Amino acid sequence: MVTPPNPTAQASPVPGGEGVPGAELPAAAEPAPLPPASGNRAVIALLDRAQSDADAGRPDAASATLERALRIEPRNARLWHELAQLRLAQGQYAQAISLAQKSNSFAGGQRPLQALNWRVIGQARIAQGNTDAGQKALNRAAALEQ
Repeated sequence: MVTPPNPTAQASPVPGGEGVPGAELPAAAEPAPLPPASGNRAVIALLDRAQSDADAGRPDAASATLERALRIEPRNARLWHELAQLRLAQGQYAQAISLAQKSNSFAGGQRPLQALNWRVIGQARIAQGNTDAGQKALNRAAALEQ
């Protein structure tokens, strides 16, 4: 997965956002594991490669790899989420929000994935300075984790 190891950590949700008002995450239950990204071996291999690229500090390569996987499975909510996480880490907050919303549109009943997407939305909105909307999104994530 191209996401941080513990998306429910209580640290600041915004890279370098220590001290950002409202950047604290609400307490959350341990999230349920995400379903497999895909049954398609090519998509799984691309997701693994994107993770390796992200871990090696190559976000542009990771993005390109995820976009390639999305050309194979354009309705894969998990892939959209991974790209949203990457955009959040890159400081591309508006795009992170849009991608997380798109992921949620394909997520169906995948509550753990929906919760992670709402966390991305909340973190991005807080980073944009919209603390109230960010906190509402984080609260929605916490409700989905119940």
